[in-house]
Amino acid sequence: MGMTISEKILAKKSGQETVKPGDFVMCKLDLVMATDVTAPLAIKVFHRMGAEKPFDSGRIIFINDHFVPAKDIKSAELSQEMRDFAKKHHLRYYYEVGRGGICHALMPEEGLILPGMILIGADSHTCTAGALGAFATGVGSTDLAAGMALGETWFKVPESIKIVFHGKKPDYISGKDMILTVIGELGVEGAMYMALEFSGDAVRSLPMADRFSICNMAIEAGAKTGIIEPDEITLRYLGLESASEVQSGSERRKLPFLKSDNDARYARTLTFKVDRMEPLVAYPFLPSNVAKASNFKDIRLDQVFIGSCTNGWLDDLRTAAAILKGKRIHEGVRLIITPSTARTFKEAVAEGLISIFLEAGAAVTTPTCGPCLGGHMGVLAKGEVCLATTNRNFKGRMGDLESKVYLSGTAVAAASAITGRITDPRELI
Repeated sequence: MGMTISEKILAKKSGQETVKPGDFVMCKLDLVMATDVTAPLAIKVFHRMGAEKPFDSGRIIFINDHFVPAKDIKSAELSQEMRDFAKKHHLRYYYEVGRGGICHALMPEEGLILPGMILIGADSHTCTAGALGAFATGVGSTDLAAGMALGETWFKVPESIKIVFHGKKPDYISGKDMILTVIGELGVEGAMYMALEFSGDAVRSLPMADRFSICNMAIEAGAKTGIIEPDEITLRYLGLESASEVQSGSERRKLPFLKSDNDARYARTLTFKVDRMEPLVAYPFLPSNVAKASNFKDIRLDQVFIGSCTNGWLDDLRTAAAILKGKRIHEGVRLIITPSTARTFKEAVAEGLISIFLEAGAAVTTPTCGPCLGGHMGVLAKGEVCLATTNRNFKGRMGDLESKVYLSGTAVAAASAITGRITDPRELI
């Protein structure tokens, strides 16, 4: 019996020839990541363990992204604790505010993630890196502390669900619409501790931004990870001409372009036709409450947010600019746009995208997770309604418990900012 790509990575990293779902394996870790929210707690556990130094200062990544620039004294102290640890232990990958960005966008952009790697991160959307063919998953700060100290952790080999997308993607359909379709089908617990493997000709035609968006939200169906087999588009994103040996940090390695065997075992297979898809929106308070955007045209908005690790990529900013160019935002709406990284911000400036946003009346912020989790730079008041390109719309996610968050892709969000109500972007053609 063959193995899936996830099983192959877990087998390789645990030193075994084969593994099967349900096996418990101890795997060597390629990377361990934490943010200003989760690193301080992991550092405390690290010290309580009696650990004296990280297993490898070149494999631990600390990123300031959630509450930066520091929104209050407490958040400043969290960053300070992480900063001090990074300095003491000479961490190679420490990213300060202004020189980094949102962790799940920054790590791929910096070339830190390679196919075949195992990455754990103290953030649930670490599965974003699966778009590069890595096995990436979120863990708690305690597990992260152990990973920092030991360089290994245990996994229960997950079952896999194969998600196949066929057909040609229509205009205004994005990876966000594709993953909302999957979550709407599976529900928020339908893939609990499973690997969602995305495949099919429609996936192979997607740019990396859409692939990241899809894998990012695998956790919203309860999955352990989301993953896409690496291909030529992966290579181009990584700036490589072939899967030959590449430099990764302090070592050279041959990229393991692992693929699932034809006779690999799957718990189930779901197939979708993208040429029949329409722009989607998720109602409060679950990302599985999915319906066509055209069904929501009576929903008036107070705020629209375009950004986050799901849809703050340069491609998303280009999509928003194409819709907003030469138009003004509805007088009753606040539009907040947050590029995912400093590099994305600079490229958006160079392409004239930021000027388009400002001319339209948007507020553009520095890269941060702040608005997505109701931290800062876009907190909702009681009763307010927001349409966001983020990944979660739980009760109180972006502010007051009586506020509401609807989820969509970037095209729907940009069109809705113009009309002041949730809008299918095809209405504006």
